[in-house]
Amino acid sequence: MDPKEFEIFVPGRLCLFGEHSDWAGGHRRQNSEIQEGYAIVAPTSQGNYALIQAIPQKQIFIRSSALKLEAALPLDSRELEEIARGGGPLSYVAGVAHEITSSYNGFEHGIRIDNHKSDLPLKKGLSSSASISVLTAKAFDKVYGLGFTNRRIMELAYLGETATPSRCGRLDQLCAYDSPTLATFDGDRMKVEELPVGKTLHLVLVDLHAGKDTRKILTALNEGFPFPRNDQERRKHEYLGAINRGIVEEAKKAIMLGDSKKAGELMTLAQEKFDEYLAPFCPEQLGESGSPKLHRLLRHPSVVPFVYGGKGVGSQGDGMAQFIARDGESQKSLVEFLNSDTNLDVEAISFMIRTTLSS
Repeated sequence: MDPKEFEIFVPGRLCLFGEHSDWAGGHRRQNSEIQEGYAIVAPTSQGNYALIQAIPQKQIFIRSSALKLEAALPLDSRELEEIARGGGPLSYVAGVAHEITSSYNGFEHGIRIDNHKSDLPLKKGLSSSASISVLTAKAFDKVYGLGFTNRRIMELAYLGETATPSRCGRLDQLCAYDSPTLATFDGDRMKVEELPVGKTLHLVLVDLHAGKDTRKILTALNEGFPFPRNDQERRKHEYLGAINRGIVEEAKKAIMLGDSKKAGELMTLAQEKFDEYLAPFCPEQLGESGSPKLHRLLRHPSVVPFVYGGKGVGSQGDGMAQFIARDGESQKSLVEFLNSDTNLDVEAISFMIRTTLSS
């Protein structure tokens, strides 16, 4: 047992394009006429920080500022599964630990995970729970020398989270990657392509200080899958299939070129199409009436001059907004304006997708 202490960081993830296409594409396992799902995801600057260390006791000791808990879990697969099924914040750690301990041997000592810092907003579509799940998988990999790839960490985190009452999509665990990724969802299969970034993109994330019911949104949008029952439900398939794919393919090109203007215009287009095709199925949470704060901000006259475009985040609704700023100065000015205008009652942060190409 190596008592050395390690520090790891796991970001959240921001879905730039293609929200909801992960679970929609997953339905191809029942209905092959559904088109594959496509999404582009970027890691956030914010996330979860942890100190991890091997301990002699055969336990998982977890202390988490993000989850606001401190607990000792048995290093036993069956007991971990029961804890995961019970739900609650601790279930994410238990679910992933269950998946790992039931798949691998050689856990002769325990592990301490001290999630001492988190600056990732909760319940805002930035995969706060998935960040904890990925953190747990990475901690096991580091302490026990399991040799996980990012893809394997993502898979274990997804399987661990599905052992809990949570019903996440595969999109969330892409926070295991350190760069923007294009993900394709085809039934139980998923392809991940890491994207080079031509020029730094300057984004602004805005916590709307409002609220949304993600479970209600998902329940409403899942109606009509895997088999649509009428023309209205076929519109969901159309948007999450061909329309979304066209937008994502164009967005991929824009990101690889570092074309902020095109990427921003595509965000605005994606929001317009989302409102047209999907919002009517959950009007109390989506669209102009269900997420009024989001829509007012997207076209606010003091915001528009600083940005090329914007859209909602995550499952959509009045949780968070994202904008692509025209440049670094516009990004700074927009953040200052949003955080100083008390009438808006929002909180903005800067976020950059940095170039990965050498000059």
